[in-house]
Amino acid sequence: MTAGVGEEERRARAALTRVVEPGDEHAGRWLRRHGPVELLARLTAPTLGEGALPGAGKRRIGGYRMRAAAVRPERDLDRVAELGGRFLCPGDPEWPGQLDDLGDARPVGLWVRGRPDLRMWALRSVAVVGARACTPYGAHVSGSVASGLAERGWVVVSGAAYGVDAAAHRGALSAEGATVAVLACGVDAVYPSGHAELLRRVVEQGLVVAELPPGAHPTRSRFVLRNRVIAALSRGTVVVEAEYRSGSLATARAAERLGRFTMGVPGPVTSGLSAGVHELLRTGAVLVTDADEVVELVGDIGDLAPARRGPVLPRDLLGPGCARVLEALPANSALHGRNVAERAGTTPDDALARLYELHSLGFVERRGDRWQLAAAATTGSNARRGGA
Repeated sequence: MTAGVGEEERRARAALTRVVEPGDEHAGRWLRRHGPVELLARLTAPTLGEGALPGAGKRRIGGYRMRAAAVRPERDLDRVAELGGRFLCPGDPEWPGQLDDLGDARPVGLWVRGRPDLRMWALRSVAVVGARACTPYGAHVSGSVASGLAERGWVVVSGAAYGVDAAAHRGALSAEGATVAVLACGVDAVYPSGHAELLRRVVEQGLVVAELPPGAHPTRSRFVLRNRVIAALSRGTVVVEAEYRSGSLATARAAERLGRFTMGVPGPVTSGLSAGVHELLRTGAVLVTDADEVVELVGDIGDLAPARRGPVLPRDLLGPGCARVLEALPANSALHGRNVAERAGTTPDDALARLYELHSLGFVERRGDRWQLAAAATTGSNARRGGA
């Protein structure tokens, strides 16, 4: 068990994570005034005196008391211990102090799986968030930014959702770096179900964190409220793709309110998935395009991005595999996929996968079973080859 607060307070806070919802400021004020042990005692008392818990109506307090009567904190503490995890409280050495910036909306406690020290990791962390239904461009950029941050010794924080979140976690993992997944459910729940393997790797290589106790299920409101923890844990938040009403914009706005850096990666002006990011940039967020620029903003003095040699074009964001395939295509003719593979020095299956990715990004066109450079990519291709 982590040293820090007493066992009675730890049990009380563990119990309260089943009683109050994340971000509940009524409960936060009561905790600040009475402490967790006294608050739990009042909620479980046979009768509750008038004004004992001010600021909430009888119906709300009735809900608290009904849930408090059923809690068994020892069961939850035993469950997280079985998973190799722990329950952190404010006052523990591992508690990230920046969460206190949330005031009365601060988590009651945090359920954690994974070996690293959350407090130490949070001191040098960046959140990378964005759309669940992201484009290949968004997935590529978020993975590239995350891997670049991990290579520079930064921790990547995200929400383990589909799309940009998953790409960010995988980018950090691929660089053998550090990543933290903040969940809107219990740390023993696999949500979304398709991320069972991803969450297993995060537990092995990083940390999985949740305000909710083991076995708790996600809800729409819990996803939104989870975002404030992502913002508070990190020095800054990068939004890669987001529509106008995306939940990732809530993370960025929370970061802004907390005095953290807010960053956005621009996308095509014709893409609705980048409209929210562009609005962020118009209202004060900092435009970034790669990990170097993120670190320049959130890092220490001297963490400067390298000088740019000409404009950063969309093709400059391609991974090495796609870049090789793109370079293998001649400027003025179409090639069969197997010929592209030969010229690129890869397998036909790999070349075909890269060609489909390049096609989705608008770099190549398909003519039956043959592929050629798209008109918009021809000029850039010729320029790279010296006009050949």
